[in-house]
This record gives sequence, structure tokens and C-alpha cells, in this order.
Amino acid sequence: MHIVHVLIHVKGDKIEEFKNASIENARNSLKEQGVARFDLIQQKDDPTRFLLVEIYRTPDDVARHKETTHYKHWQESVEPLMQEPRTRIIYQNIFPGESGWS
Repeated sequence: MHIVHVLIHVKGDKIEEFKNASIENARNSLKEQGVARFDLIQQKDDPTRFLLVEIYRTPDDVARHKETTHYKHWQESVEPLMQEPRTRIIYQNIFPGESGWS
């Protein structure tokens, strides 16, 4: 599995707009064959901070995801809503093993 955490800091007056665009992107991302999970979570003590937890079957699936229409639309829509550029951290899976993912 190829696991990506995307950290996003949104402008305070753009939270709902960001959430709506990101939920739409997540729904469409889950339809991709190479996507095992695609979660959007919001920080409780600072609602302007979000985390995307993206779990792909292979690194190639990340590249395919970035070529989709829904990703490109999301990227264009949310970049002006961000307080600062998003950052990402890439992880490798330890447990459960590859067969533990549906």
C-alpha cells in the first residue's frame, strides 16, 4: 500500500467551501480502482486544519488519481481557499498486511 497524508490549512472563512469540494473529490476518488481509502478529517481544536488520508494500492495509482478530472477540479477549486500550501507525508504499510485491506 502507498499511504499519503495531506496536511491542509484553510482560510477561516473558507472552511465550508473547502469541505464541500473535498467531500466531492473523496466520493469520486473512492470509485477509482486503485484507491483503498480516501478520508477527510478535520482537527477538533483548530477547524481550519484538515488531513486527507489517501491509501492507494500502488504508487502508480497516485499518478492515475492525479490525472482524473475530479482531482484536477478539486485542486483548482481549493488552492485559493488555503492559508498556506498543502504538505504531504508518505507512509508505508506495516499492519494489517496487504491482504488485510479490502
